[in-house]
Amino acid sequence: MNREELIQKWLDHDLNAQELEAFKQLEDYAALSKLDTNIKHFKAPEYNTSENLEQVLSTITSDKQKTRNWLPTVIKIAAVFVICFSVYFYTTTLDTTINTLASQKQSVELPDASVVELNAMSTLVFNESKWSDNRQVSLEGEAFFKVAKGSRFDVKTEDGIISVLGTQFNIKQRNRYFEVICYEGKVAVTYNSNMTKLLPGDSFFVLDGKLIATDKENQTLPSWLQNQSRFKSLPYREVIAEFERQHNVTIALENIDDSQLFTGSFTHNDIEIALKSITLPLHLTYSKTDNIITLKRE
Repeated sequence: MNREELIQKWLDHDLNAQELEAFKQLEDYAALSKLDTNIKHFKAPEYNTSENLEQVLSTITSDKQKTRNWLPTVIKIAAVFVICFSVYFYTTTLDTTINTLASQKQSVELPDASVVELNAMSTLVFNESKWSDNRQVSLEGEAFFKVAKGSRFDVKTEDGIISVLGTQFNIKQRNRYFEVICYEGKVAVTYNSNMTKLLPGDSFFVLDGKLIATDKENQTLPSWLQNQSRFKSLPYREVIAEFERQHNVTIALENIDDSQLFTGSFTHNDIEIALKSITLPLHLTYSKTDNIITLKRE
C-alpha cells in the first residue's frame, strides 16, 4: 500500500494493525500525529440555531422599521418640494393684470421701462416672464403709451391691434368706441384685417362701427392726462359715459336725446364746475341725490 492510501485510511480511522505499523514507518508520521492531536483539541464555538435565527429576524425587522420611520419624512419633503416648485412656476408665469376704478388713474411701468398711463375704469394685462420675447399687452379702456425702443410692441384691444417700435400714442377702446392717436413716432393700427399707419398728429377713429375722419391732433399729450376730458362733435352719451368714469357717479337723463352732438370739455378736479360744463351749453339743469345725478332739459 502506498503512502497516500495509508494517510487516507488513517484520516478515516480505518487502519488495521499491519497497516498502522506501516503508517508509523512513514517519514512524516510524527508531523501527522502532532496535527491529529491539535485537531482534537480544537473546538468550534457552540452555535444556537434558534437564538441566532431570532437575532437575524430582529435585525431585519429593525431595518424595516427604520425604513418605515424615514420613508414618510422623505415623502413629505418631496411633496413640499413639488408644491413649492408648482407655486413658483404658476406665479412666475401668470399674467399681470392692472385695473383702475372710476375716477382713478394709474401709471404702470412695463419690464422694458415703457410707461403706460391708465385712465379711469381701464384694464391692462401683460406677462412679465415672456416679455423679453414678446412685448405685448392687452387693453380694455383708455391708456397713453410711452414705448421704449426695441423689438415690436403690440397692444391688443377688442377692436384692433396697435403695433409700434418706439413711440407715444393714446388708445381709447370703449363700448362702440375705438380711437388711436399718434403723438410721436409711427403707429400701425390693424382693424378688420386692414392696417393703417399713423404719423404724429394722425388719428384712427371708429364710432358705432363706422370709420370717422378727424382733424390733425395738435396737442402733445391727451387731455385726460391733464385731468380734463375734451370732445369734438361726439354723441352726448359718450360725454355722459366719460363723466361717470371720471367722477364715479351715475347720471340719469330725462327727455334728453343722448345722440345729439356735443363739443366742449369738463374738468376731473371739480364736479360742480364739470356739471356746469356739460349742462349749460345744452341748456340743461341737474339735481343730485346721493350718487345719482339727474339731467333735465329746461
